Amino acid sequence: MKDLNEFLKTVAILEPLTEDEIGQFANSLKERNIRNGEVLFNQGDRGETLYIVREGEIAGIIELTDGSRRDVARFSVGDFFGDMAIFENDVRSATCVACTDSILLELHKSDFFHLIEENPAIAIKIMYRMLNITTGRLQNTGQFLSEMIRWGNDARKRAITDEFTGVYNRRFLEESMGPLFAESVRKKTPISLVMIDLDHFREINETYGHDMGDFLILELVTVCKKNLRENDIIARYGGDEFSIIFPGTGREEAVALAEKMRSDAAGLDILEKKEGAINRVTLSMGVAAYPDGSGSLSELKSKADESLYRAKEEGRDRVVFAD
Repeated sequence: MKDLNEFLKTVAILEPLTEDEIGQFANSLKERNIRNGEVLFNQGDRGETLYIVREGEIAGIIELTDGSRRDVARFSVGDFFGDMAIFENDVRSATCVACTDSILLELHKSDFFHLIEENPAIAIKIMYRMLNITTGRLQNTGQFLSEMIRWGNDARKRAITDEFTGVYNRRFLEESMGPLFAESVRKKTPISLVMIDLDHFREINETYGHDMGDFLILELVTVCKKNLRENDIIARYGGDEFSIIFPGTGREEAVALAEKMRSDAAGLDILEKKEGAINRVTLSMGVAAYPDGSGSLSELKSKADESLYRAKEEGRDRVVFAD
């Protein structure tokens, strides 16, 4: 197991993991030997397994509409592939064949979801790295390869991210909160939830147009991300509504982080010279924390929502904590 752990430290999608987390992840993997020329799976097959190449090389081949086949990717030591099966219940979009005698590490979909339940922080770090690496792969390919490989990138983004802003989506937020909260209870560590509204968003759209509204949404995401730490999670809940999970973070620190985001947003000068009644960018933010004020996940959610409502009722442009 020691040798496996040393190898996993060199795998790009696992770089953010601590040594202890790598050890926990290794327990979910199974080793598979595949001979030169052997087909691992065919285009169109159902798949539920992600692979990491430990030794050898694997080719990704697609069948074109004219019946010909084209080699579109090569996966060598440390590379991962087949991950779309983890995020979407879809068929394989390429055939994968061993170019040499190879050793693969397999992660089954069920084991990955078990990992989410037991160690959500590990799963989140891995998924985040997958997205970044896939983006880099696409940037380094030609147009043809970009189109052929795009299935992997699009599938992951549809599954867990908001297409417009690039942050996590509501689905990912709701699926993550349960395991993260359970981990906090188990480890007796705090966790905080922040809900955010961009003030006067409807009026901004009506006064300055939807392009300006969209631009402000992107600026809001930029402001928030600048203040996030490695394990924090921001998700677009819908429209101008966002939520942030702060694992391992209590009331005072969560309020301070939210206040920094609110202050940074207020410092944007985007609307200052516009000829309209609204000339400042402001945020209303509601904060709730466990165990400080919330004893359950449902209470954490409801108190964050109540705090956001109070922030708007009390005049907007403020952070309110659920007493």
